Amino acid sequence: MPMSPGEIEDMIKAGIPGASVTIRDLAGDGDHYAAEVVAEAFRGKSRVQQHQMVYKALQGNMGGVLHALALQTSAPE
Repeated sequence: MPMSPGEIEDMIKAGIPGASVTIRDLAGDGDHYAAEVVAEAFRGKSRVQQHQMVYKALQGNMGGVLHALALQTSAPE
């Protein structure tokens, strides 16, 4: 069973407190999403480190229940 956008958002916000998260369903199939995550916790971290933080927040669901997630991450301006 695919993850809902709300579940993805909740998991990211729980794993990265204070994050602003926007989820879009890219294909309308509940399997392909895009996430924009803005968090102070990303400041000073590389893009790879930022993405690793998001994957960790998703608790191993990436590549399984959550098939595809296009990530855009940044620290607040």
